[in-house]
Amino acid sequence: AKRRKGPSKAEERKGSEHPAKAPLNLRRRVTARVLLSLALIAVLYLSAVWRSNVSTTFASFSENLTVKFQAVTCSNDYINESHLFPECVPRRCGRVASDSVVTPEEVTKLRQIVQNGMALSRSSGGASILDLHSGSVSHGEGFVNTYKFAKKNGVQYPFNEEDFQLYRQVKDKVHTLVSHQFAVPPKHLYLTHPTFFSEMTDREARTIHDNYWQIHVDKETYGSFHYTSLVYLSDYGQDFEGGRLNFVSDAGNATVEPKKGRIVSFTSGSENPHHVEKVMRGVRYALTVSFSCDPAKAIEDPRPAA
Repeated sequence: AKRRKGPSKAEERKGSEHPAKAPLNLRRRVTARVLLSLALIAVLYLSAVWRSNVSTTFASFSENLTVKFQAVTCSNDYINESHLFPECVPRRCGRVASDSVVTPEEVTKLRQIVQNGMALSRSSGGASILDLHSGSVSHGEGFVNTYKFAKKNGVQYPFNEEDFQLYRQVKDKVHTLVSHQFAVPPKHLYLTHPTFFSEMTDREARTIHDNYWQIHVDKETYGSFHYTSLVYLSDYGQDFEGGRLNFVSDAGNATVEPKKGRIVSFTSGSENPHHVEKVMRGVRYALTVSFSCDPAKAIEDPRPAA
């Protein structure tokens, strides 16, 4: 029989071309899809980073604000409390700034109170605290009682009845602002612990209170807070650098520039995560006034030591 010849070399080459193309094209398509996916991920990531780094000024130093309100969507932090404190739990969440509540004379006297306390004792780090309710003031890496410490060291107790009266007067003004702006009946809004003066400087951090630049949520940090307020006693850009209050959000940050007499109040839940920029120069004074919806968390107005 006549022997059948195998395929010619040309036929072999022709037949081998098509099988090689399929996996090559497949690899190209897979590679293209992977690169497209990576590009999309990169865009989403950079977009999120960009949004988190975008900052708008909610209250600038140059502004003179009667009242300015910025609404935010309430978090779920209050769901379990809505039936316990229906008249008080935040339903209108956000932050408010006002330069028209505390007078310059009140600011001067409040600032003198905190300076007198810090002259008695202060932290070894960058943040010192004076709490008139407990009578405590920062001392090194801890706290001491102002009355006992003054007596022990043979110095005059630095506060008088006029100081406490002024403190109560300003606290009542802040209480009225919060009650009105967040639509809470005054009788359902309670002063709570901690309420305190603070002094922030550029000294190195030594205690947990020195790490004020960490992002936090007041309701998680303190438990009793439903509404947080700050009364500023120093001017941004003049008395100190840094030290601005930043509200953090994926949609963009909102910044408050402190100003003597400016009050900033906000709902204390996770709708308002925030931090204070590290003070880079000078001294920043402020008074934190906090309120709770829970009457069991209420504290009395402070009184002079006996």
